Amino acid sequence: MSDRIRSWTDTPSVPRYTPPPGAVDAHCHVFGPADRFPFSAKAKYLPRDAGPDMLFALRDRLGFARNVIVQASCHGTDNAATLHAIAASDGRARGVAVVDPAIGEAELEALHAGGIRGIRFNFLKRLVDDAPKDRFLEIAARLPAGWHVVVYFEADILAELRPFLDAIPVPLVIDHMGRPDVGQGPDGPDLRAFRALLDSRPDIHFKASCPDRLDPAGAPYADFVAAVAPLVADYPDRCLWGTDWPHPNMQDAIPDDGALVDVIPCIAPSAEAQRKLLVDNPLRLYWADAAPAR
Repeated sequence: MSDRIRSWTDTPSVPRYTPPPGAVDAHCHVFGPADRFPFSAKAKYLPRDAGPDMLFALRDRLGFARNVIVQASCHGTDNAATLHAIAASDGRARGVAVVDPAIGEAELEALHAGGIRGIRFNFLKRLVDDAPKDRFLEIAARLPAGWHVVVYFEADILAELRPFLDAIPVPLVIDHMGRPDVGQGPDGPDLRAFRALLDSRPDIHFKASCPDRLDPAGAPYADFVAAVAPLVADYPDRCLWGTDWPHPNMQDAIPDDGALVDVIPCIAPSAEAQRKLLVDNPLRLYWADAAPAR
């Protein structure tokens, strides 16, 4: 295991900010444990184990109630590790899967029973091989009722992706706002293009997440806050937030999860905005069929 990547800190700070009751970390992952859930032969990175016990301990340390576990690319289309983590959560986690477009209806229903509520399309070439857009559209049309599609891309291909995104027949969630250059500011070309996407249809949500990836200056992530706070203010019913733990491929700049949580009141200053970002919006997408948050 010594040659595997560790991209998280073992000693995250306790945040100064306290999330509201029922708060959801709506973007996180699990890695392995590899002896039980091997990594894909196509994986572009091989991390150390970061299983559900570690994730749930972090959840409690940061003051959250629930998690949305997004299938990590290192596990390919075998969602067993994600399903295991959801099953271990006592109802406090739901998930997003990565699937082969040829997946059958029975397999989709099994994923639904296991707590999956969406599938992810990844367009970062350094993480996945070429993405088959036509086949992605076909599987998007066959998803169980209430599911959505999560899309991960970088800002420089948004214009290229627009016809594909426009054709997806279910609600969308955009990971990390399509990775804009936050140094351009809130009115820069990347966020103008992203706002145009949001304005094109009312069923697009976005994750106002990953200041550690998007703001190279580091904490307190001033450029990220300046660029993202207006977006959260203008689309309060369509934003989510997540830690991105265990921060895949961030081994050279490992963030402090407590410092990430302390960005929340900077991008969502009011109690109402925080409740929508952390509770109302993720519960509507992932727990619409469940009891209220604890």
